[in-house]
Amino acid sequence: MLSEVQSAALDPSKVYYSMDELTLDTEEGPVTLKMGVWLNVDPVRIHKMIVRDKVLQVDTFEVLNPLVSKLRRADPEYYKRFMGLKMVIDYPGYTNGIVAKIPFENDPVGFYKWWRKGKHEDKVHLSPANRFILFQKVAMMEPKMILKKDLEILK
Repeated sequence: MLSEVQSAALDPSKVYYSMDELTLDTEEGPVTLKMGVWLNVDPVRIHKMIVRDKVLQVDTFEVLNPLVSKLRRADPEYYKRFMGLKMVIDYPGYTNGIVAKIPFENDPVGFYKWWRKGKHEDKVHLSPANRFILFQKVAMMEPKMILKKDLEILK
């Protein structure tokens, strides 16, 4: 049994596929599951291991794409923070959804109106750096438009 656990322990140099086994510590002790099962059991933890901690390499088509889909349902807030400006949004003037980064970059004033004044802040998570960039652009292009609380961030 010990050699089985050791062979399934995290190997940072290995690229994991959905049928590969992985052992992770849980509250109940070490648990060994196939990668595809881990995606259902703890998608946020697996995602953090790949993206933030960079200790887990996975196949994009077999593991990462299904994982991102599962994150949306498992933890919508985490998903939104992770996606940021890559979120697809319904934005005025476009018949289909559009990636938030496009109006953010090409129409900062319109994006600000939609996001802040249109009460769509729950649709797209902007990092503090992206908020600053947006507020800066809006303050330069249409200073009367920007809210006082957002001007304070620029000071």
